[in-house]
Amino acid sequence: MTAGMDFRTADRGPELWHLRLYVAGASPKSLKAFANLRALCEEHLAGRYEIEIIDLVKRPLLARDDDIIAIPTLVRSLPEPMRKIIGDLSDTDRVMLSLQVDTLSP
Repeated sequence: MTAGMDFRTADRGPELWHLRLYVAGASPKSLKAFANLRALCEEHLAGRYEIEIIDLVKRPLLARDDDIIAIPTLVRSLPEPMRKIIGDLSDTDRVMLSLQVDTLSP
């Protein structure tokens, strides 16, 4: 499942944010994390984000790619540097601070 669009132009448009959310099936905590992430992205990164959902129930070996030790975990791979945050992402201020949304957003 992917959300968001890339509206970059040839003359350096907005930076694309690539976010990977590791979840365990359709658990309430996983669904809440996705809903919270989507709301945050729509409010602060509209048109400049891509969310990749990785269900570790279906693909457990993918947890190794980003050293996932707890779920749900959000990984921001772009813009660099990589950032991670664990939990249901309900504390918007903490999520924004951890992902550096304010400092990297235009």
